[in-house]
Parts: sequence; C-alpha cells; structure tokens
Amino acid sequence: MKTRYFTPETLFEKGQAMKDDLAPLLRDQGTFIPAKSALLILDMQRYFLEEDSHAYIPSAEAILPRVDALRAAYVDAGLPVVWTRHLNTSADAGSMSRWWRDLIDAKNPLSEIHSALDTSSGLVIEKTQYDAFYQTNLAEYLRDQNVEQVVISGVMTHLCCETTARSAFMQGFEVFFLIDGTATYTEEHHRATLLNLAHGFARPVLCEEIINTTKTQNAQRKTNES
Repeated sequence: MKTRYFTPETLFEKGQAMKDDLAPLLRDQGTFIPAKSALLILDMQRYFLEEDSHAYIPSAEAILPRVDALRAAYVDAGLPVVWTRHLNTSADAGSMSRWWRDLIDAKNPLSEIHSALDTSSGLVIEKTQYDAFYQTNLAEYLRDQNVEQVVISGVMTHLCCETTARSAFMQGFEVFFLIDGTATYTEEHHRATLLNLAHGFARPVLCEEIINTTKTQNAQRKTNES
C-alpha cells in the first residue's frame, strides 16, 4: 500500500532521522567534490508525480522543491545535470512487460518530465530499464565530462534509483545517494534501499549537504577567478 511518508513539513526531520539511523554504517566512503560530480535526476515524470496516474508516488511531491534546488545549484556551478525519461515499447521492454501493468511510451503525455522542473539545462536521456546506464550513453557522457562522482535523485528509490546507484558503483563512480531527494511508494522500501546501499554501494546524504557544498565551492571558484 502506498504511503505519504514524506511531506513538505516532515521531509527535513524525517530525512535527518533516516540518516541518523544509518550512522553505524557510514564509514569514510569518500569526500563529496562538486567539481568532480554530476547530478542524476531519474524519472521525475508526470506518470509518477500526478495523482490521477495509477503509478503516482505520494511522497514524490515533497521532494520536488529539493530536486529543483539541486538542479539550480548544479546549473549555477556549471556542473553536469542528467535527466532520465523511462520509456518502453513492446520491443525493448523485456522483463518490464511481464512485471508491470502497462508500459510508458513516448506518445503518452504522462511520460513527460514534470513541468515544475526545468530541463532546459542538462542532458535528457531515455532509458528502457531500471538501470540508467543500461544500453544508454550515460557512462560515456559522464567520462567525457571527467565525472568521478554521481549524486542520485528522483524516483523510485528502490527500483530505478537503487539499480542505477549499484550500476554506477560497478562502473567505478563514487555514489552519493539522496535520502530526501528520492521517493518511492512506502517508507519500508525507502529505508531498505538506504540500508542496502550504505552497506556496500553508496553514501546516503541529505540534499542540504550537497547544495551547501556545491554553492560554497562555486562561490570560492568565482572569487578565485575574479
């Protein structure tokens, strides 16, 4: 059953509580360096964000402002932003067609990225599976941009976001996974992903940490260049 475990009023407090619960697992998995990073914003499509869609994620609305603030910080710093749109046809869906009620194709208006998010700055890639690296040019693009770290946001926490985080790790990227910048159907699924990733794949972080560090280092860069 779907739950609204994140709301605008509880997002910060609950996100901090989730991070505190992970403290025993948080080792020195690397320092976040904005200049070496890219922001991945996964599947923030109307299909998952509009209430009249059967795939609606109640908690996704709460993370929208934070995802947009992350986007703005990255754009202002001139850092790579990558958006994904999950799209399928009967020819490329594979196991997705056996698992889910329907497929999202490009003709469906709900496949569009939510209008509250400005995609004009950044690369939009289309994917057919949970993994944003699978049969896309994402890895090549990131390496061309000299990216060594990825920050993962979007939906769903335990499906596309977690799978992409694991794939990024396997391809040699340092992964920073946003506790309060991802959302899914239930808090249980969300917490399970954080627990699993913290154990061996990614460093769970809060949006505020990424935004503040990015803004601070960008301000220092501008000062040094002036």
